[in-house]
Amino acid sequence: MYERQIELSGHIIDSLALPKTMDIIMDKGGDFDIIKFDVGKRKSDISRAKMMVSAESPDVLDGILDELSVLGVSIAEIKEANLVASPKDKVAPEGFYSTTNYVTHVLYKGNWLLVNNTEMDCMILIDETKGKAYCKPLNDLKKGDKIVVGRDGIKVAPPERVRGKQGGFEFMNSDVSSEKPLLSIAKDIASEIKEVKSKGGKIALVGGPAIVHTGSAKFIAALIREGIIDVVFAGNALATHDIESDQFGTSLGINVETGEIVSHGHTHHMRAINRINKSGSIEAAVKDGTLKSGIMYECVKNNVPYVLAGSIRDDGPLPDVITDITESQAKMRYYCQKIDMCLMVSTMLHSIATGNMLSARVKSICIDINPSTVTKLADRGSAQVMRVVTDIAAFLPVLYECLHEYSFISENLPNILSPQPW
Repeated sequence: MYERQIELSGHIIDSLALPKTMDIIMDKGGDFDIIKFDVGKRKSDISRAKMMVSAESPDVLDGILDELSVLGVSIAEIKEANLVASPKDKVAPEGFYSTTNYVTHVLYKGNWLLVNNTEMDCMILIDETKGKAYCKPLNDLKKGDKIVVGRDGIKVAPPERVRGKQGGFEFMNSDVSSEKPLLSIAKDIASEIKEVKSKGGKIALVGGPAIVHTGSAKFIAALIREGIIDVVFAGNALATHDIESDQFGTSLGINVETGEIVSHGHTHHMRAINRINKSGSIEAAVKDGTLKSGIMYECVKNNVPYVLAGSIRDDGPLPDVITDITESQAKMRYYCQKIDMCLMVSTMLHSIATGNMLSARVKSICIDINPSTVTKLADRGSAQVMRVVTDIAAFLPVLYECLHEYSFISENLPNILSPQPW
């Protein structure tokens, strides 16, 4: 039998970290013995547990330890991290440690180094010259990079279960359901937005074309204009239909105000792209007067950066769409490391992609009428995301109204409109 001693600490009982640890060990074909268990007696106290995990092969044991790392379980024996040089560009050494999106430390030369740019599914690179640790995507690895291999010298701290009343942002707050009070949820989210902005934090919007299709673009445009949204992630579709709405009053050929089908409206999105191509870019179209309103217009007018990531199915696409997916990923990753909150609205692929780049410290909300969207986001590791299953056409106006209660916008507008540079 192969065995390793592990440790858990924190609110491991009511956060279910301890029973989840036991389940993972047994489900993966291992066994365990509890060596020590200290239970916190008060709400402010933490609990600690030491366990011996055993398995019939080192591969099974390593698989168990990898699964447990997501729960913040650490190896009891304190050893220095094992560093191995990358054999070539974009290739990590075998057995590399794959990161979570939680706060991580690595033991190097007797010091616990905080891993910077935390992101899931990356490698940990040690810069021996600077004495610092970084998350680094596989695609960015260079030959000779010193990469952490194995699980020795790794300490992960997942978000603790929030104690007391914390609105909708209790960690792993609840199951996905559409049967929840919409106004209460909107108030909770508005309160969190206000808190983030009052501290000078930055908020990203990840948006899909349904924002425009449902006639909700005006609320997003207003939030950009009022300084609430600091960066926009989207694809060709949101930008195209937003521009179509400005040019023709339609989205996918449907009048966004009346819901009526417009004659030849199915051609409008291509005509909108053609007009932007004629101007040269979205920014140029704003400057020459072609584009006069909408989400993209407000981004340009208020110096809010946007990343439009392309896909194989795009019409056009617009000249601002980044068709090199590696380039668009890098630009999104840059902003993901600098934001404090993320609003994901009606887009499955872009929401999951962004969630994979976000640290668990970033408060995130996924709003979608499709329950599978918010479920998939959580299943892929973004457990910190608050999940709201609802129609954005009903939700966004309520959220906007909640944000304007107590004159929050008017009182803070001067400060909000003078953000710190990216």
